[in-house]
Amino acid sequence: MRETKQKNARKRKAGRRHPLATVALIVIGLGLTGGAYATFNATGSSADATTSSASDVTAGKQLFQANCASCHGIEAQGTDAAPSLIGVGAAAVDFQVGTGRMPMAMSGPQAEQKPAQFSQKETDQLAAYVASLGPGPSIPLRDVTDGNGDAAKGAELFRVNCAMCHNVAGAGGALTEGKYAPPLTGVTGKHIYEAMVTGPQNMPVFNDRNITPEGKRDIITYLQFIQANPSPGGFELGSLGPVAEGLFIWIFGLGSIVALTVWITAKSN
Repeated sequence: MRETKQKNARKRKAGRRHPLATVALIVIGLGLTGGAYATFNATGSSADATTSSASDVTAGKQLFQANCASCHGIEAQGTDAAPSLIGVGAAAVDFQVGTGRMPMAMSGPQAEQKPAQFSQKETDQLAAYVASLGPGPSIPLRDVTDGNGDAAKGAELFRVNCAMCHNVAGAGGALTEGKYAPPLTGVTGKHIYEAMVTGPQNMPVFNDRNITPEGKRDIITYLQFIQANPSPGGFELGSLGPVAEGLFIWIFGLGSIVALTVWITAKSN
């Protein structure tokens, strides 16, 4: 009897100290923490607009199935031709559809901007449907996209985070494999904000911990400022930097010198 009790006690003691129990607790803790973090990031931003009505979701689903499901799947689950839209949020739809990038006119390295194919109401309905499929960035409120921030701070943030692709003047630039960073002239503050929080094409995502909503508003203010105030130094040459300026000097400057030399020689003869 004593030996049996001792064996049972050792089994209970070994069960309580099983090494996998600690691992399981860590995994569960990490899962709960990650889930709470994702939920907070998806729904906790003060820059997010309110959600849409159930009728908008229904109308958006009909529009989606008629116009988008052939590429993205009947339930937006994604296919070999296009990615899943579950969890991308309303902001991604508003940007892609509102700028005419979606639906794409043809396959290519990236979707190009063109006139929008849907009205703003239809775009809102599509965004409402996709937002109902999973949490994601919402359409921003007007107070962070109106350009009433600090242009000087926005210029600093833009130079650090964006200028290496979009050029310091927002004129855009070439990337690899036929891709490019588009120019930011004429882009609305709402679409600039949505691009920062969704990361379309080759652009990285700048969440509120990378750049705060106030910082994003400052960047929008800077871009609007440089568009409203042309270069004080004369002809901008597209604001493309030293390459365009050097090419201009090489063609027109050196060309003028050669032409003058030929004229002087011809006149002397």
